[in-house]
Amino acid sequence: MQPTSRRIRPRRRTAALASVTLLTLAVTTSAGSGQPTTGSASAAGPVAPVPSSALGPCMISGSAGVQMSEGIPTPAGYARSTGTVRALNLMVDFSDAPGEGDALDRFGEFFPQTTDWFRTSSYGRLDYRPQTPAADWLRMPKPFRGYGIERGALFDPGYRELVQDIVTTADPKVDFRDYDLLNVLITPNAGPSALDTVLSVTFAGNTEAPIADGVPVANASFVYSRQDDGSGSYAETGYRVLPHENGHVFGLPDLYTQDGGGAVGHWDIMSEDWGADNDLLGWHKWKLGWLDDSQVGCAAGSGTTEHVLTPLAEPGTGGKLVFVPLDGRTGYAVEVRTPAGNDESVCKTGVLIYKVDADVDTGHGPISVVDSTKDSGGCTRSPNVHAELSDAPFTPGQYFKDLKTGIRITVAGTDPTGNHRVYVTRGTRG
Repeated sequence: MQPTSRRIRPRRRTAALASVTLLTLAVTTSAGSGQPTTGSASAAGPVAPVPSSALGPCMISGSAGVQMSEGIPTPAGYARSTGTVRALNLMVDFSDAPGEGDALDRFGEFFPQTTDWFRTSSYGRLDYRPQTPAADWLRMPKPFRGYGIERGALFDPGYRELVQDIVTTADPKVDFRDYDLLNVLITPNAGPSALDTVLSVTFAGNTEAPIADGVPVANASFVYSRQDDGSGSYAETGYRVLPHENGHVFGLPDLYTQDGGGAVGHWDIMSEDWGADNDLLGWHKWKLGWLDDSQVGCAAGSGTTEHVLTPLAEPGTGGKLVFVPLDGRTGYAVEVRTPAGNDESVCKTGVLIYKVDADVDTGHGPISVVDSTKDSGGCTRSPNVHAELSDAPFTPGQYFKDLKTGIRITVAGTDPTGNHRVYVTRGTRG
């Protein structure tokens, strides 16, 4: 049957840097993750290598103060997104919400699925290694209600106390210097159901984070409840809240807005992380260092250029992304999406076109997908997937034209292997 309206409500998940700074003022020792201090053996730095100068016109950037900008390169301070990444997982419960069953069962809700998801999405470039040095529930000294944590509460005062107590409780069993990021897996019976209110939140890229064992808690994800979309598929899909939250620790913004997933739909896990599996946009894969510069075309010059794109889900060489800059902050991205890899919900193969704005804050619509079939109702039958944009890709013979700039993106055709030939034309308005 046609999916009903989305049951999981929009929510703010990424901690603003200013808010995290408030946490720093109140906590003197804290859970270590993310970026180690200068001289540590676990190197930090930009999320991905700086792209070559040939792609310079397409390396858009946001204004100072933009929260989690879509600009490339991602600034330093976030967890690295290539190579081996060690994820510390702590399972936490409370006297008024005791852990249900074994703590490792909670861990098992997210792994090995999260590791597999990142391996597939990154084409093997991210070796995500979850570890549980404290295999039992970590009981907090206060009841859950005592921390006053609720949707929108952020870090003042509940999180300041909670982070302090997590560190104090875990420190005898954990050397925080051994890890690159932190996942706090709260017992699901603490707080409301995710169908009512989603409390999950991430501290991301905070260069002034509290310190534990000599490293700052710069990148930490807190997961509450269970991301159950009500379709009966939780065992297969419920883990995906964690790749979403970890996307923030790698520097990716929220793509949903207060209106939900209407800007991007199900084309990126940073937009919708419930329901059927989905991948990341090609722009995010380039931003994370999962695409080589040679796989990205920069259509910045006048006239018409030809580009051959291989499906984004397929590993290997070949063009994966074309970017058409409008100015130093915005542009159009072009890629091919197919029902493969993490993209099991794709119901229409074709060329996805979307606008990227590096000057827009996380959660305010930094990316918007262009719909090739407006008001069609979409083609998906997957529960709780934004249906309208599910048939957004362009197919051979179709084109998109920006009337303001004159930029035209034409899908010319495909070959037997599924590669798509795309023409980008600049310089004609009207």
